Amino acid sequence: MDGWCDPAFRAVRDAFAENFEERGEVGAGVCVIVDGRTAVDLVGGWSDEARTRLWQPDTVVNVYSVGKAILALLVLQLVDRGEIGLDDPIASVWPEFAVGGKQTATLRHALCHQAGVPAIRQPMTDDHLWDWDRMVEALAATEAWWEPGTRHAYHTNTFGHLIGEVIRRVTGDRPGARLRTVTGPLEADVWFGVPLREQARCAEVIWAPAAPIGGLDRARLEGDALMSALAHLNPPGYSSIGLVNTSRWRSAEIPSTNGHATATGLARVYAGMLRYGELLSAELLGHASGVASRGWCPILNDDVSFGLGFTPTSSSRPLGPNPHSFGHFGTGGALGFADPDAGVAFGYVMNHVVPRWRSTRNQALINALYECL
Repeated sequence: MDGWCDPAFRAVRDAFAENFEERGEVGAGVCVIVDGRTAVDLVGGWSDEARTRLWQPDTVVNVYSVGKAILALLVLQLVDRGEIGLDDPIASVWPEFAVGGKQTATLRHALCHQAGVPAIRQPMTDDHLWDWDRMVEALAATEAWWEPGTRHAYHTNTFGHLIGEVIRRVTGDRPGARLRTVTGPLEADVWFGVPLREQARCAEVIWAPAAPIGGLDRARLEGDALMSALAHLNPPGYSSIGLVNTSRWRSAEIPSTNGHATATGLARVYAGMLRYGELLSAELLGHASGVASRGWCPILNDDVSFGLGFTPTSSSRPLGPNPHSFGHFGTGGALGFADPDAGVAFGYVMNHVVPRWRSTRNQALINALYECL
């Protein structure tokens, strides 16, 4: 391991070490900022599957859905400035979206996964995945899977193009450029689209078990089963399968899925959110981090609660013991969150992906953190 740990937070350091010794960690970083002061900033392990390159303080890695909350922050800033309203129709800034029963879909619906487009219907290829305009054109043309606002289903991959295109229509900037206006002043190493010059410090993602690569048989599926399959596999590489460690994937802007970050970068963004007025107003952040939609999700196969782009703490996905914590998990266990009650900003990234959000590794770090507070 390398880095810094305040002696008062030694339990976090010990839990981080135990993740490698007992819980299968390969390479990772963890950062904790408390009341604006860095208490933990550690890295350890290997950035490649062959275990030839040590994980460095500036190693970035794909953090999957952790990026959804960062993307939500970017569009919520526009709401704070009055450039778009939460209850404005998406079509008010993106007219092409007003087809297929989506005319009433609002930004609020999009942020809490009620917009009705968790999957693109028309067949797409991975060549389309690299073409922002083609992806958002196909998303806009998709017939809603339900009447917007009447139910929710996790927009596991389309969330990035949906919210990202709203940002582009309002500001003229794609998410990657917009993100740099936030991360630059914070010196936060978080990216939607890693420049080629920075890719030498990307860690390899290691799936355990290896992610299956297979075709999608539409003829055998219907209803929510078809919707879920298309959400993950249309285009075939939308969830990163077979592409995640390629330069093209790292360079692309697929912000629901391919955000890259260090743990320190994530913690700095969440610490910025806790300095009310710097990134978001306290009123809007409080509203966005609470429960906006609750119920069964056919994509996640679970009863879940969604905020407006953030995941509120819950009994099934706890972010510490306090009731106002919010953030977002990523596939395999990557996590960024903030706890306003404790003044905590937390970032954890890793490259050994054990699918689904909760993991023994991130839970061990969270438990140890709260032992120290």
